[in-house]
Amino acid sequence: VALALGGFGIGLTEFLIAGLLPQVASSFAVSEAAAGWLISGYALSVAVGAIALTAATARLPRKPVLVGLVALFVLGNLLSAIAPNYPVMLLGRIVAALCHGSFFGIGSLVARSLVAPQKKSQAVAVMFAGLTVANVLGVPFGALVGERWGWRAAFWAVTAIGVLALAGIAALVPAWAGRVHPATGTEPVPGGPAATAGGPDPVPPGGLRAQVRAFRSWQVWLTLAATALSYGGMFGAFSYIAYTFTEVSGFASADVAWLLMVYGVGLVVGNLVGGRAADRDRDRALVLALLALTLTLALFGLLAGSATASVVLVFVMGVTGFASVPGMITRVTDFAHGAALAASANVSASNVGNALGAWLGGLAITAGLGYTSPLYVGAGIALLSTVVMVIAAR
Repeated sequence: VALALGGFGIGLTEFLIAGLLPQVASSFAVSEAAAGWLISGYALSVAVGAIALTAATARLPRKPVLVGLVALFVLGNLLSAIAPNYPVMLLGRIVAALCHGSFFGIGSLVARSLVAPQKKSQAVAVMFAGLTVANVLGVPFGALVGERWGWRAAFWAVTAIGVLALAGIAALVPAWAGRVHPATGTEPVPGGPAATAGGPDPVPPGGLRAQVRAFRSWQVWLTLAATALSYGGMFGAFSYIAYTFTEVSGFASADVAWLLMVYGVGLVVGNLVGGRAADRDRDRALVLALLALTLTLALFGLLAGSATASVVLVFVMGVTGFASVPGMITRVTDFAHGAALAASANVSASNVGNALGAWLGGLAITAGLGYTSPLYVGAGIALLSTVVMVIAAR
């Protein structure tokens, strides 16, 4: 629960800024394009921090690392809340983003170590539930708080959530959680408390060399590729979904907010259902989830002219888009033998996929293929992810 709260706070930080950009731009007298760097700068910092911080902390016990990452998150949001000018605001966003990838990478290893082996995907899903709920609430939360109390109040609220998460992790996460063998960099016994009555032996994590050895496995690379392509498929379509709603489905601009919440609810459902399915038969569940995403996006492209079908399909798009996430994370960490660097690389892969999908979807629109074209682009990328996963599962 403490990890889920941390994920919720980090997710809010990522998403709420979209609803606050006009206020922030006006407050600091900067252009909309300059204010946009508060989003793109955050994304770049996530990609860099996921690898850099995980590598830098490879020899440290994971609980103190998690506490330190959340403290960094609190500091970044505090800087944003009190920022006297735009450069300090941007610095706060960059600092807060540095912890994002490492928190979810290392946190997923800690979460799975706290439960029996047959429930590790569900444990990861619970941690990621915070992120998916933030996806539902982030933009409307930012817009609502910003409208009523000003944009700074939103960052003060997220700072407070970070403090609560920090206290929860410090108090509730066992000191041995996520420990690995110092020589091999692998988890000593999967399943944490199911292994021994007192938990795994308190050995320190493996060093950077042990972490890097995990990337010798082709299964790790195939899973990272499948992750990047699955996110590319989902965000190739999602990045332009507002245009699909208003220009094709016939919705008003005011309807987009609640339609995005429908999508967000689908993410939450998919995350929890996907975690449970992955614990039963992971590779089969992943192939089916990716195939379902492919078919959903293609069908959405065909039926986008129907408002009713669009509401149903954007929900299903959320379910199928996030159903593969818990299984992908446990798959890469299993084949990497618990190496935190591989877990964080999975987060970086998802961000690369986001950027790739959004870029290709934008190219399709620029080429004059219409506002349903990103859905077909997303379906094509998701199909590639399915093929990669089928190869990996053989």
